[in-house]
Amino acid sequence: MLKRMLDIVVSGIVLLILAAPFLVIMVVLRCTGEGEVWYLQERVGRDGRIFRVFKFATMLRDSPQMGSKDITVKNDPRVLPVGRFLRKTKINELPQFINVFRGDMSLVGWRPLMPMSFEAYADDVKKQIVKVQPGLTGIGSIVFRDEESIVTQAKREGRDLRETYRDEIMPYKGALELWYADHAGLWTDLKILLATAIAVIVPGWTGYRRWFSDLPRPHSRFLAERLKLDDSDG
Repeated sequence: MLKRMLDIVVSGIVLLILAAPFLVIMVVLRCTGEGEVWYLQERVGRDGRIFRVFKFATMLRDSPQMGSKDITVKNDPRVLPVGRFLRKTKINELPQFINVFRGDMSLVGWRPLMPMSFEAYADDVKKQIVKVQPGLTGIGSIVFRDEESIVTQAKREGRDLRETYRDEIMPYKGALELWYADHAGLWTDLKILLATAIAVIVPGWTGYRRWFSDLPRPHSRFLAERLKLDDSDG
């Protein structure tokens, strides 16, 4: 109950503060690119329920059927000019406060995925994480703050992107989301919210590792290197 009250109060205040900036962004999007403002995407939520997440449109309308389909790489040609800025600053994700206010999501939780991507999780992961509410941010969002760069590096190395996602990225994401499901609580949520804010302001920040010292580590050497898990914490 306390978590839901916090979600309503915080998301309501944020939406009021962002109302004017949102209006400006909506006008800019309407006048540029393909004229699309919203991108409503189906995601898996609590108890496996499907809901539509709100995002600002950043890519070509038919991008899911083009190129690497649901996998986005750095400097992806399907991303529109204004959309590139919105994605880099994560502004395109801010409309998800609407989902938080509506109760589809919480401020903190596991990141909800499209049904096809969700199915890539192991059965035990799927069974456990849907017991808690998905979130606007989460430990997976912090660790994979620059996921597009990871995918881009995999492409440069000639890796099969689908195999990299299936065999390396998704298993580690699943382990992180299971960690959150086991540690969910107000104190954990507050630390994740603060860590998210710092990660947005300070790209490459890895100090969250000291805050969450028992996080699982990836079995993939490629991921460990890309996430700089062998470096000293910053």
